[in-house]
Amino acid sequence: MIERIFIGIGRPFVRTTFYLNDFGLFLLFQLRVFFLLFKPPYRLNLILQHIEIIGIGSIGVVVLTAIFTGMVESIQLYKGFHDFGVENFIGYTIFVSITKELGPVFASLMLISRSVSAMAAELGTMRVSEQIDAIETLGVDAKAYLIIPRIIATTFSLPLLVLIFDFVAIYSAYLISTLVLDINPNAYQETILRLGHISDIGSGLIKAIIFGVLISSIGTYMGYFTKGGARGVGQATIKAVVFSAVSIFVANYFLSSFFLFLGW
Repeated sequence: MIERIFIGIGRPFVRTTFYLNDFGLFLLFQLRVFFLLFKPPYRLNLILQHIEIIGIGSIGVVVLTAIFTGMVESIQLYKGFHDFGVENFIGYTIFVSITKELGPVFASLMLISRSVSAMAAELGTMRVSEQIDAIETLGVDAKAYLIIPRIIATTFSLPLLVLIFDFVAIYSAYLISTLVLDINPNAYQETILRLGHISDIGSGLIKAIIFGVLISSIGTYMGYFTKGGARGVGQATIKAVVFSAVSIFVANYFLSSFFLFLGW
């Protein structure tokens, strides 16, 4: 009985120590990867291939998500604005919410579900089938060959996907607001032009760059250190998706707070 009590008390501390140790190993690994960014060869062909797979391949799902995000947001905001008789200001509210928050977060989540999961599964399969060991046996740095191009491609692709998301979502919201909800189109556009700022779009793009580095680093790390055969590949993919998604929400809060402090 006493032993069970002490086990119950000690288990949370042991788990916390275990997670902190894993986090420390992750940071050390990313530090080593960071210095490889500046070490030739730079493998431009590989980077372009991954941009095609990660970025261009995700345009469809990002556009579809953006269309319905803009449509739903315009409908949900209309009632509250209409009750106070200020529905003409709905355009600026949608513009700010999409460019600063929804665009970076939703585009990142779509990229996680489509590309980061595949990234972790691919690298995990290569690890358990000893393909990564074979690459290193040939004298090639597996981290520089497998991880660096994916991180660069994701970091470059995500801001472009966010721009596409912003444009499509804002335009779909405009169509619903003016054609279905009967909001004056001139007033809708005027509030955006008068109250909107380039910094609204810029802060979203800065978030996208940071999110791109973050989710690609997590996805490649989980895949690179996969163990345990086919089951291990599945577990690594799950961890990559969950940790990447959670990290996006945590990072988004701190970045939003920082931008608020700067007056952005």
